[in-house]
Amino acid sequence: MENNIKQFRKNAGLTQDDLATKVGVRRETIVFLEQGKYSPSLKLALNIAKEFNTTIEELFIIS
Repeated sequence: MENNIKQFRKNAGLTQDDLATKVGVRRETIVFLEQGKYSPSLKLALNIAKEFNTTIEELFIIS
């Protein structure tokens, strides 16, 4: 699944570790998400969207 998490994270000036801490996961989870190797739970997707004040649809590209 493609996503825009890396772009949102960089625009917010956050490291992968910063984002992981804010949404309650390990840094490796953010790495795998950004690489498209992991599909998040709905709860995690909502938490990330909330952190960036955006929608799930803006973060994740469903093809």
